[in-house]
Amino acid sequence: MATTTEKQAMVVGIDDSDHSTYALQWILDHFFASFASNPPFKLVIVHAKPTASSAVGLAGPGAADVLPYVDADLRKIAARVVEKAKELCLSKSVHDAVVEVVEGDARNVLCDAVEKHHASVLAVGSHGYGAIKRAVLGSVSDYCSHHAHCSVMIVKKPKIKH
Repeated sequence: MATTTEKQAMVVGIDDSDHSTYALQWILDHFFASFASNPPFKLVIVHAKPTASSAVGLAGPGAADVLPYVDADLRKIAARVVEKAKELCLSKSVHDAVVEVVEGDARNVLCDAVEKHHASVLAVGSHGYGAIKRAVLGSVSDYCSHHAHCSVMIVKKPKIKH
C-alpha cells in the first residue's frame, strides 16, 4: 500500500566561503546524487544576506552615504552565491532544490528557515575558526546547534595532511 507522504526538508546554509561550497557538495553527494530521482529529503538552500548597516558597522557622518554601495555589493555576492549553489545542484542532477536569500543575521535566518520549512535537518559548513575568532565573531554552527529545532549537521572540510 503506497502512501504519498511529504518528504522532510533539509535546510543547508550557504555563504561565499569555500567551507560552505564544500558542505553543499558533501550534502549533495551523500544525500541527493546517489538517490537519483528519489532523494530522502526536500532540499532548501538558504543564504543569509547581511544588512548593509550590520556589514559596515559604523555610525556618524557619512555612514548613510556608503550604505547603498555596500548593499549593492552584498546583493552581488548573494546573486553569486545563489548562482554557484544552483550550478552545483545541476551538476549533481538535483533539479528541484529551493534556493532562498533572506536578509539578516545567519544565525537567526537559518533557525527561522528550519521553522518555516519544518526541516528535520539543518546542515552548515564549519569555518574552522580558532577559539578567539569564534568568541569574537560567534559561531553560526554553534548557535544553530543550540537553537534550531531539528538535528544540526556540521560539515567539516578535511584538513590537508602534509
